[in-house]
Amino acid sequence: MSAADSRPAALDRVPCTIVTGFLGSGKTTLIRHVLENARGKRLAVIVNEFGDVGIDGEILKGCGVDTCPEENIVELANGCICCTVADDFVPALDAILALEPKVDHILIETSGLALPKPLVQAFHWPAIKSRVTVDGVVAVVDGEALASGRVAHDHDALAAQRAADDSLDHDDPIEEVFDDQIACADLVLLTKADLIDAAGQAKARAALDAELPKGVRVVGVTEGRIDPAILMGLGIGTENDIENRRTHHDDELDHDHDDFDSFVVEVPEVTDPAEFAARVARAAEEADVLRVKGFVPVAGKPMRLLVQAVGPRVAHHFDRPWETGPRTGRLVAIGLKGLDRAKVEAILAGESVAA
Repeated sequence: MSAADSRPAALDRVPCTIVTGFLGSGKTTLIRHVLENARGKRLAVIVNEFGDVGIDGEILKGCGVDTCPEENIVELANGCICCTVADDFVPALDAILALEPKVDHILIETSGLALPKPLVQAFHWPAIKSRVTVDGVVAVVDGEALASGRVAHDHDALAAQRAADDSLDHDDPIEEVFDDQIACADLVLLTKADLIDAAGQAKARAALDAELPKGVRVVGVTEGRIDPAILMGLGIGTENDIENRRTHHDDELDHDHDDFDSFVVEVPEVTDPAEFAARVARAAEEADVLRVKGFVPVAGKPMRLLVQAVGPRVAHHFDRPWETGPRTGRLVAIGLKGLDRAKVEAILAGESVAA
């Protein structure tokens, strides 16, 4: 028997990094940076989104990286990956593991509402346990929000709703999701570090230290810029320890996302990106939209405008040329249950809306 034949089976399994984090925390920006700085490592990505249009997948496909071509990016848009793991995750892995040349590492971007634990537990299934392993779970946290005492930027409306509901005797859904993501983390990335002063950094890290298991590192990140070696190659095999990581949902057979609504808004060509960004900010402030992301056509510009917003914080830039065919703008809006679609659409159209 050769030395290669005597290697443990674990060495033949493809490592997977699970990237979790709340809406707008910076997961896609992080993964795009990793793809662009892979140093020859051949990567694949599974992208899971909450909504009807695969915006994050489109952002990643725009990288143009040879070591992660478009066929190496698989989008799961049929619902939260932790709820559809049997139906969607295994076929996605099958497709990626069949690629030639073989991939060296798989990145899995969960939706902002996903619970990591059910996904990690799936790595014990006979159909996949001999072929892949969880290299590590990376939780991406909005540092600016956490420094302000919130887990998400637009948390005030949710806190007010909770305070007004006398029948509510448990943590709100956003807090529960956040806690569960942190409980399963092997590494935490505190994003938007450039927007936090020293006092804010200390407050954010103190909030994390109160929840994190002992020994889990916290690393500050700005615009996703981090050496990929810090989050890939951890070699933890998280699936072997996942039952020791206690979460809010350990005693539930399943969970749902009935606390959230999402829908797609079609947007015609705009003339002024800054003015349109102001409309997006209005939608957050006046209609309680938590998250907006998508692409918009701009008059006279061959490039599509990528728009991403967390509450009233809106970022936009041109990312790549439109493909042939109609230039149709589409934005995914995400908010709490009861999000007023008509009001959001009216605001994004530039119409005045009665209070």
